[in-house]
Amino acid sequence: MDIEKIRRDFPILNQEINGRSLAYLDNAATTQKPKLVLEAVNEYNHRFNGNPHRGAHYLGVEATRLYEGARTKIKEFINAGSTQEIIFTKNATEALNLIAYAYGMTFLEPGDEIVICISEHHSNLVCWQQVAGVKGAVLKYLYLNDDYTLDFEEIETKITTKTKLVSIAQMSNVLGTIYPVEEIAAYAHSMGAVVVVDAAQSAAHMALDVQALDADFLVFSGHKMLGPMGIGVLYGKKELLGKMPPFLYGGDMIEYVEEQSVSFAELPYKFEAGTQNVEGAVGLAAAVDYLSQIGFDKIQAHERELTKYALERLAQLPYVQVYGPRDLSIRGPVISFTVDGCHPHDTATILDHYGVAVRAGHHCAQPLMNYLEVPATSRASFYLYNTKAEIDNLVEGIKQVRRWLGHGS
Repeated sequence: MDIEKIRRDFPILNQEINGRSLAYLDNAATTQKPKLVLEAVNEYNHRFNGNPHRGAHYLGVEATRLYEGARTKIKEFINAGSTQEIIFTKNATEALNLIAYAYGMTFLEPGDEIVICISEHHSNLVCWQQVAGVKGAVLKYLYLNDDYTLDFEEIETKITTKTKLVSIAQMSNVLGTIYPVEEIAAYAHSMGAVVVVDAAQSAAHMALDVQALDADFLVFSGHKMLGPMGIGVLYGKKELLGKMPPFLYGGDMIEYVEEQSVSFAELPYKFEAGTQNVEGAVGLAAAVDYLSQIGFDKIQAHERELTKYALERLAQLPYVQVYGPRDLSIRGPVISFTVDGCHPHDTATILDHYGVAVRAGHHCAQPLMNYLEVPATSRASFYLYNTKAEIDNLVEGIKQVRRWLGHGS
């Protein structure tokens, strides 16, 4: 993979921050956009902007063609069986809320159990807390081993015939752990549970196949995989989506409305009320094209090389603690760490002075922070355009953090 050629596709990376070359290592929060995506959005707004599914005029027809073309591209990207199973949302968070309210609030009963992992992002945690609270269901957690992985004994203990829904991230946004969702789904199904896969962190880094995973629902966000903000995807099996009530009500999601009654549109429009983010869908489709042209095999090989190199360099600093598995086959390019004697917020602020962009805080995973017994961590996350030189900048920056805060080297 020609990294220098790829970096030329991302003009935002070619700049200095505080007089230093930018090392953008916050890709788990959001990724940068290649020129192909920027140009696709720009062309849509310059030539084709219209309201889809409404106008009979040229621009309305073109907007509809591009919006539905994006849906078809996403269907193929995740190997869904039908475009009726692809619903555009604002992001993965909205998609999870849609499932929680339209499925969870409708079909869960008092005493039913919902199982999630202790490492879940708040997006895949708070909505299930709310469903459990309203419906009288029980929210149970899968806890991690010392190596930050899930033991199958834990899975078999927590997922039982009382479990009606399992919702789990394919990759942790804090630990980088890649969980065996295909095996979890198979076991959960044998217990009669519905399975939700949060692919917000994994969609950018590995090929998705919802039929192979046998996921009942799967969600992801466009901006974490080179696309625009404000666009996300909910995949759902048609038989489940078909029996769920709408999440939002309004224009374009109806079939007929009379004074005292309404019938709803067919899938997927039943869940897409109001004018949709067409330029976001167009940009996401362009991002899928870009990733597909490179190939996830090449992207993963590059990211593993970067992650291995970063773990080795950080291991040379005795005052750095890393959280996440060491086995590269079950971890993504996300490294959370703490620096002894330095608050993660101070670490991130000082690193920014050296042009290194990392995230600091609880990463919207406060129960996990409590489980790890840390208030917060710093997090470096890599993507296809990052280089070993940028990791060197991170390591040298951490040394400067220690000096700034009076700990010597």
